[in-house]
Amino acid sequence: MTTNPYNTGLDRTPANFQPLTPLTFLERAATVFPDHIAIVHGALRRNFAEFYSRSRQLASALAAEGIGRGDTVSALLSNTPAMLECHYGVPMTGGVLHSINTRLDAAIIAFQLDHAMSKIVIADREFMPLLQEAMALCDVSPMVIQYDDPEYTGAGGNEDATEYEAFVAGGDPNFAWLMPEDEWDAISINYTSGTTGNPKGVVSHHRGAYLLAQGNALTTSMQKHAVYLWTLPMFHCNGWCFPWTLSAIAGTHVCLRQVRAEPIWAALDEEKVTHLCGAPIVMSLMIGASADEKRSLDHTVQFFTAAAPPPESVLAAMKAAGFDVTHLYGLTETYGPAVVNDWHESWSALPPAEQARLKARQGVRYLPLEQLDVLDPETMQPVPRDGATMGEVMFRGNVVMKGYFRNEEATKEAFEGGWFHSGDLGVMHPDGYVQLKDRSKDVIISGGENISSIEVEEALYRHPAVGVAAVVAMPHEKWGETPCAFIELASGHEADAESLRSFCREQLASYKVPGRFVFTEIPRTSTGKIQKFVLREQARELPG
Repeated sequence: MTTNPYNTGLDRTPANFQPLTPLTFLERAATVFPDHIAIVHGALRRNFAEFYSRSRQLASALAAEGIGRGDTVSALLSNTPAMLECHYGVPMTGGVLHSINTRLDAAIIAFQLDHAMSKIVIADREFMPLLQEAMALCDVSPMVIQYDDPEYTGAGGNEDATEYEAFVAGGDPNFAWLMPEDEWDAISINYTSGTTGNPKGVVSHHRGAYLLAQGNALTTSMQKHAVYLWTLPMFHCNGWCFPWTLSAIAGTHVCLRQVRAEPIWAALDEEKVTHLCGAPIVMSLMIGASADEKRSLDHTVQFFTAAAPPPESVLAAMKAAGFDVTHLYGLTETYGPAVVNDWHESWSALPPAEQARLKARQGVRYLPLEQLDVLDPETMQPVPRDGATMGEVMFRGNVVMKGYFRNEEATKEAFEGGWFHSGDLGVMHPDGYVQLKDRSKDVIISGGENISSIEVEEALYRHPAVGVAAVVAMPHEKWGETPCAFIELASGHEADAESLRSFCREQLASYKVPGRFVFTEIPRTSTGKIQKFVLREQARELPG
């Protein structure tokens, strides 16, 4: 074999090869823009020098308690400055950050603490009763640190817990924090929803976090000193890596403890917010706000949404209010969004209905993602690029997880054939844009025919009275399954089952028309995703 001359005498050394990590973004921002405001939270204004110093103090204090490489520190926090500091201070020790969904029940939190082998938990005072309930159920006995957010005035708290500010103050602001020994080292662990069993711990590495953080900036056209409003939970895929992105562009975090219309509009206006992310329900909340709550904006705001495609009416209302909406797609296993509906300028001249159809597509790969495709899971071959043939959406690249923590079997299954299997079913359009059609578990099989719940939902969203629609399988004596539609009516509108059924007959093949309509408040996760597993259980209990 011929030796490659460009690999001879040209070795990796500390001078020319360093592990990639997003921790260096904060160090740079603090050095170059020390006085620029990094964090806004109520009356608090904290610059990058202070942000970096406090993160090092947190790291120092954690190290003094024995946290080192490979140790887990859990965080049960709202979108607060403490949560941002955890995204730096924990990995600065070589430790791994475990962000906990604040809407989970105590039993699931206990499972996560045990499975992640948590050594320290940093928790908001509001969630301390929940944590204490979880601690009574778990085997590990982590040290508890309580964060007392001045913006929270409710009940809660644990007098025996170490106070966060005192804990941080005891650390060294000049602490010599640790770079990862290898960029493959874990930076975080996030747990999947666990709707079909125990949740799986998704392990992310420094390299992936570094690349996706930069990918966010490129994809969202974030300029230097952009202002980002935290309507997306930071516990959700580490806030899609935006806690690290904002340091890369020396931008400002505007923290938001609760997602409510009035503070969102106030922040958009007063803080001159340029970017925010959230599920479609956040858009509905904003455009459904009262006239007193809304503000007239003097600048265009970029809104990035995931989950179900927004209805045409919502997109139109957002555009009229001064927002440019972009559809993203990803999973916890891909560090958050790794697919974007990259918009072509020529599409803006199309009729609104056609624009909405194009915006409903998930899109093309992020720059840091090497490959995205729709494959036949049996043959592992690409499906035809016809926008009709369904297959499984699969990912390959540096922003795919390391794997599932302490679960080699699930990791092997997820990576079978050299691709990450998303479990999402979709089609590939001729122009290379992916569009989701369903989760594999959400496909409705009626009389041997596959029905996409998303297709039925899209038809329902065209009706002006439908505010939110969720379609699941309902048992049927003859056909095995039939679609069941759960509906939240839009404000000020009325509709009944027969009017919606007639409307669907105009939009869909007869076998795809829901056999049952249920008008109710639809259950959602804390990140705005519809809990279809809850609806499936409800559908099973409906009388035939």
